[in-house]
Amino acid sequence: MTSAKSVRVRAATEADRAAIVLLRETGFGMRYGPVELEEQGRLFPVERSLVAVDGDQVVGHTVDITMNVTVPGLQTVRACGVEGVAVAPTHRRRGILRALFTTQHARAAAEGLPLAILTASEATIYGRFGYETTIHDTVVRIDRRRAEFRATTPDPGGVTISTMEAAKSHLRQVYARWQQRTPGAQERPDAKWALLFADPDRNRDGATSLYVLLHADGYALYRRRYLDGRPTVVLWEMRAITTEAHAALWRVLLGMDLVDTVEATLAEDDPLPYLLTDPRAVTLTRRGDALWARVMDVPAALTARSYRHDLDAVVAVHDPFRDAGGTFALRVRDGIAACAPTSRTPDLTCDINVLGGLYFGAHRARDYARAHRISVTGPMVLDDFDAAFATERAPELGWFF
Repeated sequence: MTSAKSVRVRAATEADRAAIVLLRETGFGMRYGPVELEEQGRLFPVERSLVAVDGDQVVGHTVDITMNVTVPGLQTVRACGVEGVAVAPTHRRRGILRALFTTQHARAAAEGLPLAILTASEATIYGRFGYETTIHDTVVRIDRRRAEFRATTPDPGGVTISTMEAAKSHLRQVYARWQQRTPGAQERPDAKWALLFADPDRNRDGATSLYVLLHADGYALYRRRYLDGRPTVVLWEMRAITTEAHAALWRVLLGMDLVDTVEATLAEDDPLPYLLTDPRAVTLTRRGDALWARVMDVPAALTARSYRHDLDAVVAVHDPFRDAGGTFALRVRDGIAACAPTSRTPDLTCDINVLGGLYFGAHRARDYARAHRISVTGPMVLDDFDAAFATERAPELGWFF
């Protein structure tokens, strides 16, 4: 058995590209098509990759790019977007991921990035590195035959059908408007748009290519398939900037003939069930984690977003992975935060994971306290802290990576 000492971490080169693809395909159990290989290479350049090598064999990999993500208060923050984390099945349990992440996160800190974010294939890996689920989504199945809209639900119309080719400019324009007002949503790079427009077969899971619905303030991309013998619409992506666009698009999706079921992934606060006379027509099939976050720099991250309640608190943060914690005086006035190290006695203590979980507003501080993950000196401190971090709307992931 190869020892951990025989494995070293280094920056990847173009010569490693084929080995990285093989490792990723082995680790995630899939095959890339030519278009995916080309666009993924543009999206996550090999010069941003780190590899773990055992002799001349690539046995571990991670890569990152800088993403611009909207935070509460609708400011945009630069974040380290981590992707392609894989360790060869022949080299597990040898500290390879820790070695890769140590190097990668030191680089992100040197680049001054206050946050690191990732999407996770497994939920038990990243907590030990200071990450926490920070955005959730819900997968629902809608019985179209029972989906009757309430009399109070608007019927604004304005939806048209289109082709992907004809819709490209409109999709990009609507997404940019939506991203700027949606906490958790990232700017979508050209390479990611190219992947969406290419619509690779691997994304279809036996369904059709994408159909397109357009509204002046929104769009919906969907597929058709048979699921358990039932004709089904699978909603791939919907972006609605206004409540009118949201209602108009859903009226079309739930009004289609030759469809029994609509499957969709929704934000946690999506109002769809409230638009229908029978909310049981919308059945929750899965609640999952859409994004994980890690605070890299406590003062920089906490002062980058805004808050809904004034706050004066001294917060002690534990960070056993990177030692980026400490004790900080956090003061919020009119939504704007000031945060700096202090020697004062803390009012509230938590692991750095908790700050990542609270950051976009998906979790509440009071729930972490009930789970014994926040300790406080008194209930008033917790009430103020909870109210400050609460957000007006649930965050949403812009695009999966």
